[in-house]
Amino acid sequence: MIGRLKKQLLPISFAVLLPVAVAADPIVGVWKTEPDRKNLTSHIKISACGEKFCGQILSAYDASGKEVQTPNIGKKLFWDVASEGCGKYGGGEFWVPLINVDAVPQMTLQGDTLLVKGCEHEICAHQIWSRL
Repeated sequence: MIGRLKKQLLPISFAVLLPVAVAADPIVGVWKTEPDRKNLTSHIKISACGEKFCGQILSAYDASGKEVQTPNIGKKLFWDVASEGCGKYGGGEFWVPLINVDAVPQMTLQGDTLLVKGCEHEICAHQIWSRL
């Protein structure tokens, strides 16, 4: 009886623990982007979204550090990104607001920096984000 109960509870325990493991992943947090072509930096909140990760634009700042309002604040920047192990993340989609294009994201976490690369076909761009 106890052995059968353990077999029934094991899948439930994995289902409960998996979201906790994803939520505790070191990529989760708020990140500051490099300046874009309009010389704006943004704060991006990376969260666990189910078993994967998504990023949302929290705020934007001009070159002097003054907060500015843009129509992109509150929008998802990327979604369905998965951990690939060893600080690498990929899959899903990445929206590039400046040119309104979806790209395939690749991210590499090294301490408090995140190399973010997006490619659409053979055209790629990258930024280094800093943890806030």
